[in-house]
Amino acid sequence: MRVALVNPPWRFDGSIYFGCREPHLPLELGYAQALLKQDGHATLLIDCNLGQRSAAEACRDIEAFGADMTVVTTAPSYLFWRCAPPELAVPRDFLQTLGPRGGRTVAVGPHGSVTAAATLRKLDVNAVILGECEHIVAALANGDDWSKVPSIATETDGSVTISGSPAAHAFVNLPPLRWPDELIARHSHHHHRFDNPQPGLGAEVEASRGCPYNCSFCAKIDFRDKYRRRELSILLTEIDHLIAQGVRYLYFIDEIFLPQRPLLKALVQRDVVFGIQTRIDLWKPDMLRLLGEAGCVSIEAGIESLTAEGRETLAKRCRLETEDLANLLVEARRHVPFVQGNLIGVDQDDTALIEHWRKHLIDHGVWANAPVPMYPYPSSPSYRAMWGEPDDRAWERAHDYYLRTFQDFSDIQHQRPLPLAVLEEACCGGC
Repeated sequence: MRVALVNPPWRFDGSIYFGCREPHLPLELGYAQALLKQDGHATLLIDCNLGQRSAAEACRDIEAFGADMTVVTTAPSYLFWRCAPPELAVPRDFLQTLGPRGGRTVAVGPHGSVTAAATLRKLDVNAVILGECEHIVAALANGDDWSKVPSIATETDGSVTISGSPAAHAFVNLPPLRWPDELIARHSHHHHRFDNPQPGLGAEVEASRGCPYNCSFCAKIDFRDKYRRRELSILLTEIDHLIAQGVRYLYFIDEIFLPQRPLLKALVQRDVVFGIQTRIDLWKPDMLRLLGEAGCVSIEAGIESLTAEGRETLAKRCRLETEDLANLLVEARRHVPFVQGNLIGVDQDDTALIEHWRKHLIDHGVWANAPVPMYPYPSSPSYRAMWGEPDDRAWERAHDYYLRTFQDFSDIQHQRPLPLAVLEEACCGGC
């Protein structure tokens, strides 16, 4: 089979999306491509963002390729599945431009994982994959009878059939990715890096998947949930190839980068620096020192709340006091050029106390952002606590609540976001 794998040309006008808007490697499509090639399929991977291709140009490429199946993602890479743009305008616009030229169409991403029927209807695709997508993409390519493939949603005569639950595979032995030189050459962005200078190219990699915690705000239940660690030899093979291509900065997209001495010792020996997202309460001073020696230049640490009551509300399961967390952040800053403590707006947090601790951290070189409002993503425990299991209107419900409840948003949200119905009306018929 001939399979096209597409990251559509993202735009974020009017969106609540507060993730990074620079292009990042589409890791989910890279893994799917590697598995498809192992099974003997011909593949065409198009990243419209890194490749600077318009939807029309990409669709012409797919037509020339003669695709039997086209896979389109609904989030700008695995890095942002947990905070994807709620609206499906971009993938829908791409699919409408593509029309019948791409063969059977498949959508992958967080939207279909949690609201499969609604995503199937809005995107008008032949199938939607629930959960981690790489192995399911390969299974669809390997057989004509999709009714036997698990973790997908399809529609026949107006009736939606959902086969099984969201997929979660071993992950540990996924093959090392090999990106084309021309794609890596365009990846000048160093994600979440603020020190200087920033020589060389950037890239995203994945050392682990999932998280052993269940914080109320985190959208991961229906995808990327169970914690698994990738085989070190495979990961290092991928990293070494990236270094050979000129990459000098890596960003680990792991939901939670846990202390792992063998990996850090291996990175000490390599000409590369990197950034991570983690929980600072899981690190000891000696491991923070090794983290710096290994080349870490950016830490995004989820603190979320500066009071024990707030952290309990968010189900952080944190055993440390605020002073202990602050001391660890300051210790991390001794070894790492940029350290950030992320904060979420929590009713239990006193404004004066927040400002006291923010000033303390900033005075010691640690960036603590102003608390941001929490968007109740349908794959988060907070959504389920408010409304129960997500239904076909879950994204609309969460979006309406967010816009009704808050007036101020994230630091990069300079204009008030638009309602979801407005964002999707032109492409999805107001579904």
